[in-house]
Amino acid sequence: MKNFSKYSVLALASVLFFSCGNSQKGQAETAKTGTEAVATDSLSKAAAQLGKVEFAESAFDFGQVKEGAEVKHTFVLKNTGDAPVILSKVTASCGCTQPEFSKSPILPGGTSDIHVTFKSEGQVGKQQKIITIQSNASNSMTTVQLKGEVLAK
Repeated sequence: MKNFSKYSVLALASVLFFSCGNSQKGQAETAKTGTEAVATDSLSKAAAQLGKVEFAESAFDFGQVKEGAEVKHTFVLKNTGDAPVILSKVTASCGCTQPEFSKSPILPGGTSDIHVTFKSEGQVGKQQKIITIQSNASNSMTTVQLKGEVLAK
């Protein structure tokens, strides 16, 4: 019986020792999973509260113009998101195309204009100019196009 008691106590001590380690490990994993869930929820809420840029038209076809003519067009964008949108940069794919835009915040449901001027001098043939819009919106980089054909003088 003495031998049995020694072995029983040893076995019981081993079980307690190993189960305590597993218990703490389980608690650490639960805490880690809980923290990750909170972080994921916060990111989801932040993403849901971003602005979103949508254009009334993604491309404008100016048809045919004579070389030397200036083509002007206004692209209207709307903030369909839940937070203000600020345009940080608007660029064109060619120096012959000049965009102008407001840096004022566009409130949810609000609109803003991007005025584009294309100078056709030296640009004979089919044209496709890409205007890239960068902002703090959920779709942080969007594009619109100006296209048409420039006829030689």
